[in-house]
Amino acid sequence: MNLKNSLSTTAQTLFTKEFIKNPYPAYKKLRESHSIYPTLFPSGEHGWIITRYEDAVDALKDNRFIKDNSKLAGGNMEHESIFTHNMLFADPPDHKRLRGLVQKEFTPKMIEGMRQRIQAITDQLLSEVSDKGSLNLIDDFAFPLPIIVISEMLGVPTEDRDKFRIWSNSLIEGSNGDNDDLIYQHMNEFIHYLGEWFGKVRKTPVPGLISRLIHTEGSDDQLTEQELYGVVSLLIIAGHETTVNLIGNSILALLENPEQLQLLIEKPELIHSALEELLRYNGPVEFSTSRWVSEDLVFKGIEMSKGELVVVALNSANHDPNQMEDPEILNITREKSRHLAFGTGIHLCLGAPLARLEGEIAISSLLKRFPHIELSIHPNELEWRPGMIVRGVKEIPLSI
Repeated sequence: MNLKNSLSTTAQTLFTKEFIKNPYPAYKKLRESHSIYPTLFPSGEHGWIITRYEDAVDALKDNRFIKDNSKLAGGNMEHESIFTHNMLFADPPDHKRLRGLVQKEFTPKMIEGMRQRIQAITDQLLSEVSDKGSLNLIDDFAFPLPIIVISEMLGVPTEDRDKFRIWSNSLIEGSNGDNDDLIYQHMNEFIHYLGEWFGKVRKTPVPGLISRLIHTEGSDDQLTEQELYGVVSLLIIAGHETTVNLIGNSILALLENPEQLQLLIEKPELIHSALEELLRYNGPVEFSTSRWVSEDLVFKGIEMSKGELVVVALNSANHDPNQMEDPEILNITREKSRHLAFGTGIHLCLGAPLARLEGEIAISSLLKRFPHIELSIHPNELEWRPGMIVRGVKEIPLSI
């Protein structure tokens, strides 16, 4: 079989509305045929999608696949975005420097120290809807919880959280190749907002990570202005997007598997294994962020050309039967799997400890407060978010 000739077929299989709604049957077919597929991405780029677990791990750790594609254009990308000047789109040694500036804020010990505050925010959000008899899971709970937490960590006003949601949605949906005027407008609004906030903090330092980053000026760890925009925008967006969809996808998966939902309600001590299984079963990040082939090379017997795009289908890898038994079954008592919901290698998600803590507290508290939750609409009516990066539903109406 000539893999290059299968490109059009694979492109027709992926990125459709049907695929976004339920990608797992398509993943199964792809894994059973070939692990690595040539693909025409929504952005118009040609490249490869990796679907099996073992190959995914190797690809995520292969330094021949680079994150900074400006290197392919001699360091001068015509359409380079200010949002890409951060550790997510950097290679060593820049990656280590940029990640190191914020990593100490996201250590398991530091995050565990936030437990009491996260619990208080959670309880307040649930109390606000307790008398309504219904809950819009995303709007009322899954979105405000992590955006309040990351806003407090960074030192930006929590009252601006709705703006962050609009800007974040545009950036995420832009990953699907959408380039309309509204997305550019939102990006410019976000840049303007950050610029004004940076100016205020330079004049009057305030508690929070942004202030600490700005006032490292003059030290060896000083960020450039572009890096400051890149790092802060990444923390705001990634700092809540993963958790929003982790909570939403988890509750939806439990509702679709009522015996597992009842088991978790009866045995809340299972929340740790349950969360890891929920991350594996229908993770909040569909595909890895982009990597590019740095030179003509052979990977797993596949010839790849310099400049081609390489993306790992994380949720496909997490359903690889060669890695875990009965991957299509949700089993919250499953022994902890080495899932790739947060990636692996040097780009392992910086915020994984925070997302885990928020997820555990949110799911446990919701089920304790409202043990009789039910979906208010038919599952087929749920609208899944577009875009290649996140996997999540726009809204999940519940009766409580």
